[in-house]
Amino acid sequence: MHKVIYDTDPGVDDAMALLFLHRHPEIDLLGITTVFGNASVETTTRNALFLKREWNIPAPVSKGASVTIDSSRAERPWPAMVHGENGLGDIDVPETIDLPLDPRPAHRFIIDTVRAHPGEVRLVAVGRMTNLALALKEDPEIATLAKDVVIMGGNFYVPGNVSPVAEANIHGDPEAADIVMTAPWKVAVIGLDVTAITTMSRSYLGEMAARGDKAVKQLDALSQSYIDFYKHAVEDGMMVHDSCACVYVVVPELFSSISGAVRVVCGGIADGQTIVRPDARRFPPDGAWDGLPSQVVCTGIESEKVLDLIRNTLLAA
Repeated sequence: MHKVIYDTDPGVDDAMALLFLHRHPEIDLLGITTVFGNASVETTTRNALFLKREWNIPAPVSKGASVTIDSSRAERPWPAMVHGENGLGDIDVPETIDLPLDPRPAHRFIIDTVRAHPGEVRLVAVGRMTNLALALKEDPEIATLAKDVVIMGGNFYVPGNVSPVAEANIHGDPEAADIVMTAPWKVAVIGLDVTAITTMSRSYLGEMAARGDKAVKQLDALSQSYIDFYKHAVEDGMMVHDSCACVYVVVPELFSSISGAVRVVCGGIADGQTIVRPDARRFPPDGAWDGLPSQVVCTGIESEKVLDLIRNTLLAA
């Protein structure tokens, strides 16, 4: 069993990934930690509680960061054109959900859970990396105690989606992402190089909903405006960014990758750009790169097999 903490900002594709984690038989979902990104942290936390209630997910929810780790950064508008005003495709979601939150802030929940299960916890982070960076700042030793970190974010050999060089999750808090990438733990980065070519059509999702239970039908409903948004890039479908990271947890062999140190540009016209120095290449000594941990950067994916695994898992209720 993979013991997973899901760090998320629900978010439409976050919702699909959450249902995958909840239903996959090899995943033990220890907790859901929320962060700002697709909406305010108040909204993403409300959404996590809503999905927990609707889908009978036993894992606790812990509310996380509401601002970037560098407080001087100006907040950008929420991407309502992507995920809707309420973050879940503007389906009907109550203003409040009558479920308790874990009393600890998300970064403390991460620290406590990693320490309670040394060498076992896998952190699956599909939003801004702020909670993970805060956890590292408070307790750097967790980098030696977590099993690994699987990130949906970044782009290396393809363009970004919020700037020519930057992907949204990394661009939203570059300083936090650089802290996470350079910490001495194992990180696998599942970015736009693989997620942007893994698309689920409206009809594929609709067929799942026709065969599935209430949760899958709800997922279909909340995804419709998200699919509409993607018409500029995908023919009547959507990129399943966050679910790709969750699939990597259980079937990493569906991905090809390179290894190397990873840094994040903080500031300037390349703000949020992710750069890998491949281990296979030789470079002159450079203090900005030397001595950093070698991380995994995914560059290829067997998209059809990934989509089939997502479908089969969601329909396995």
